[in-house]
Amino acid sequence: MSKLITPIILVGGSGKRLWPLSRESMPKQFVPLLGKQSTFQQTLLRVADTALFGRPVIATNDNYRFTAEQQAREVGIEIDLLIEPARRDSGPAIGAAAAYAKSIGADAVLALASDHLVIGEEEFRADCRMGLGAVGKGGIVTFGIPPTEPKTDYGYIRPGTDAIGAVRKVAAFVEKPDTQTALRYLAEGLLWNSGNFLFSPGVLLSEMARFEPAMAAAAEEAVARARRDGATVFLDATAFGKAPAKSIDYAVMERTDRCWVVPATFRWSDLGTWGAMLDIGHADSAGNVTEGPVELDEVRNSYVRSDGPLTAVIGIEDVVVVAMHDAVLVGHHSNLPRLKDVVQRMSDSNYKAATEHARIHRSWGSAEEICRGAHFRAKHLTMNPGEQLALQSHRRRDKHWFVVNGTGEVLLEGKKHILTTNESVLIPRQSRHSFRNPGPAMLEFIEVQTGEHLDEEDFVRYEEANQTAGKDPGAGGPLRSGVKHDG
Repeated sequence: MSKLITPIILVGGSGKRLWPLSRESMPKQFVPLLGKQSTFQQTLLRVADTALFGRPVIATNDNYRFTAEQQAREVGIEIDLLIEPARRDSGPAIGAAAAYAKSIGADAVLALASDHLVIGEEEFRADCRMGLGAVGKGGIVTFGIPPTEPKTDYGYIRPGTDAIGAVRKVAAFVEKPDTQTALRYLAEGLLWNSGNFLFSPGVLLSEMARFEPAMAAAAEEAVARARRDGATVFLDATAFGKAPAKSIDYAVMERTDRCWVVPATFRWSDLGTWGAMLDIGHADSAGNVTEGPVELDEVRNSYVRSDGPLTAVIGIEDVVVVAMHDAVLVGHHSNLPRLKDVVQRMSDSNYKAATEHARIHRSWGSAEEICRGAHFRAKHLTMNPGEQLALQSHRRRDKHWFVVNGTGEVLLEGKKHILTTNESVLIPRQSRHSFRNPGPAMLEFIEVQTGEHLDEEDFVRYEEANQTAGKDPGAGGPLRSGVKHDG
């Protein structure tokens, strides 16, 4: 095949098994787990070779699209966005992505998870080129990882005897095994199932129509009736909702006779658990992996991370400790599979930190609550260049804006005021106001709200006067329908 591969990067899921670093409002693919870049950004850079890959398409939901756009800008990569109106598992998501790729004339599609670690970018690209041979013969290609240990939390692939070069026909997909079965799989040459796929969009849709006709029809209809806004495509909600919620493995891969596997030459982890972070980290002589300001004493075989508070751990082994400003996890390795259920219980009990980070990302930047008392609330906000808060007012609270970095333009009761570093302004209650970043650099400021009522409902937005249509409202205001973050 001679044309470029169109990467489809799947951005969804809440990553509960990596709580508290990963949460519903900011899942693990957007968090710098390793190094300064998120795994989403690392995935974008992995497909940045324009001799092999076309413009990436990000399949995500409305809650995550602004974060995806911002993080793509940070690494200098232009993207298209395919917005799913509801979560229907990976089958409908990949089906809709295939239908969209087909509509733009793509010859080959690479469906990638956004939250995996890959070590060896050149090897990854070489494996993609290798897989194109099977795709050209009508195959659906997956990437199998030669196992390094008897993992029980991965599915496995049994390669068959038919081959196209090093690419093998898949004899069977097998479920996650127990330890003894995993040991046998290693001896028999089975591969870990990475859950990443390379295919012709027409072939994938044809096989989906063969096994899941309602899913295939819904995916194609959702694309045909989609609403487009520049580089963003909003799938039709009614059509997409007709698709049965099912993973691509159950819907197609485990049932088709067209599946081939590339034995990967790159290193891989799905980073699905804190145990995986211990496996891939640089351990000290006692087997510990640490991140951030931590101090250990008589600790062994443990993962200890702090994204804020100084953390001391003494006299334990085989544990995970993760400390953040608003939440802390302490758990024994053997009990970590229960973390997902614990997070769900905390969410059911309405603990905000179970699902939301202290820092909330919006279309214009981010807002992080610093502290709160009976009659005040303080936030640290950042605003991207050229962005602004909606024109708004509050009936029962005053606000103070204090610029700590950059230059901001305040609109207060129709008058413009320029604030530079170390300058502030009082926003009295009931006054119409907005804030804009007119400069080329990030604007950083502190917002202090004072008053008897600091609830989010004390917010009036003036749509007709808003200078930037379509922007999310400013700090302290409710977001548009469909976006769950508070101010």
